[in-house]
Amino acid sequence: MRIIIINGPNLNLLGKRAPETYGTRSFDTFFSELKKKFPKHTIDYYQSNIEGEIIDCLHRSDQTHDAVILNPGAYAHTSVAISDAVEAIGIPVVEVHISNIYTRDKYRQDLIIASQCKGVIIGFGLKGYELAVSVLLNDS
Repeated sequence: MRIIIINGPNLNLLGKRAPETYGTRSFDTFFSELKKKFPKHTIDYYQSNIEGEIIDCLHRSDQTHDAVILNPGAYAHTSVAISDAVEAIGIPVVEVHISNIYTRDKYRQDLIIASQCKGVIIGFGLKGYELAVSVLLNDS
């Protein structure tokens, strides 16, 4: 299976930004470890702070990958456009959130994109990405 992880705004700062919320590991370090756990599968990674670039990546992924793991960051609460892109593509998307959004600001508890996704994994730190890979592999 070929899976792409698409991370949204500020997730390039993992390991530096709010370590009490997001931990101290960089995504690059975690991503290397994740790929080693699933050596029979291709896992690609893309990150952008720009909404349109995330949408373009989702569109491309429909032609190049079997599934998407999406952490839209703050766009999860605001982006109808990303939600529409997820709805438009023909491959499963699992939304992941590192922190438990239900213990944070009230506005972070509204997920616009989630209704278009196969499922949502919330609050398990970076382990959420591994859980998403496992779900996608067990569903194929």
